[in-house]
Amino acid sequence: MQSLANRLALLFLLITLGAMAVVYVGVVPNLESSLVDDRARRLEAAAQRLSAPVREAIDASLPVAILDQRVRQAADQAGARVTLLGIRRSAGTIERFVKSDSNASVDIQALEFPAAMQAIESGRRATATESVADGRVVEAALPLYFTDRQTDRRVLGSVLVYTAPLEDVRANVSLVRTRILIAGLLALLAAVLAGYVVARSFGRRVARLEDVARRVASGDFSARFRVDGNDELGRLAAALKDMQRQLAELDTARRRFIATASHELRTPIFSLGGFLELLEDEDLDDETRERFMAQLHDQVDRLRKLTTDLLDLSRIDAGAIELRREEPDLRALAQTVADEFVPALAEHGSALELALGDDPVEAQCDEERARQIVRVMVDNALAHTDPGTGIAVATEAASGRARVTVTDTGPGIPRAELGRVFEPFYTSDGRRGAGLGLAIARELAERMGGTLTATSVPGRTTFTLDLPRAAPGRPLPGSATETAPIGR
Repeated sequence: MQSLANRLALLFLLITLGAMAVVYVGVVPNLESSLVDDRARRLEAAAQRLSAPVREAIDASLPVAILDQRVRQAADQAGARVTLLGIRRSAGTIERFVKSDSNASVDIQALEFPAAMQAIESGRRATATESVADGRVVEAALPLYFTDRQTDRRVLGSVLVYTAPLEDVRANVSLVRTRILIAGLLALLAAVLAGYVVARSFGRRVARLEDVARRVASGDFSARFRVDGNDELGRLAAALKDMQRQLAELDTARRRFIATASHELRTPIFSLGGFLELLEDEDLDDETRERFMAQLHDQVDRLRKLTTDLLDLSRIDAGAIELRREEPDLRALAQTVADEFVPALAEHGSALELALGDDPVEAQCDEERARQIVRVMVDNALAHTDPGTGIAVATEAASGRARVTVTDTGPGIPRAELGRVFEPFYTSDGRRGAGLGLAIARELAERMGGTLTATSVPGRTTFTLDLPRAAPGRPLPGSATETAPIGR
């Protein structure tokens, strides 16, 4: 019973058995009583409809031969045995006797006529059944009254009893019971076969999903989940297919991350080792030594920035970055960042234009992290444009959002590469940097409830930081206290 197919087949079997039991119990036990009641009602109606000639013969005191003839005619028309019972009352007892019988026989002691006794006691029509040697019979008794000439009162003088056998009813019940059992057995067999076929089909589909899932779990991302329907298993296969694709992408990204990080770390380390070996040469002149020392400082700065970026990226992935709930004015924030880049702008030969407006642009964010993002945006504009390229920083507030944009007039980013600029270690033009700044900046923006997007056309590239605008009593996304860890 560990097999899904066997369990589903058993479930079909039990459901069908239950349905058969309900039908059998609900139909067969009540069927016979329903048929008997129906036969009794029809016999009672026939008795009431066909008894008028017999009643007239009794009232007119016609000869016995005529009475017997009319009794037999009533029996023929009703398709039943008709018996006319007379009544004698003596000493408080009631005695019945046969006055006429459609079988032309008075030897009918085997019948007790319970319906006649009920009709005599109640004075109304009555029906009943009784068992005889040949089986059960149903009876309908009709009381017949006459007028007593001495007292001028109507007196019950006789009872006309219609009797019909119930063997056909029992035969019909037996036939129905047999048909129900046969149909139930056939339905049971069909249900078991259909259940087993359906269960095997589902079982094979589940087995295929299990096999592919095991291959994917072992690292074989070439395995594919086959979506072969729109039912629950089909939707499960589609979900697993999406999961497999995402796992493959994550595995590829992980491998690329490790390879790129190793390369980025190895380059400055090898450079440091090479410069240290050169500095050990005592014959170096002061100018060369100073140049080597400057390059050493550059490599150390590069290594420091790379390790810091890697640490930030890993802390973001681990949910260990904390955000403070603050409401800085993005105009002042942009001005501060611009002041930090004065030396770099002078070295690059570029001018930075500020368009900050007159009204405050208060955002709901962590001020230091927002400053870090803007710093990355400006640094990216300097790193990936030619010397002398113009850069503009602007702030604005609209539709409940606070926005900072950094625009440069460089060559732009190719459309095919624009969607990848936020990937870790991706650099579109091979210039300086490990390609982590924008990836970290976008993660920080999203964890503060904002977005970081890029648009580019030849001669113009714009990075936009969009943050929630400050509102009284509104908590920073992801923060329930003054500082809170942010996770994915």
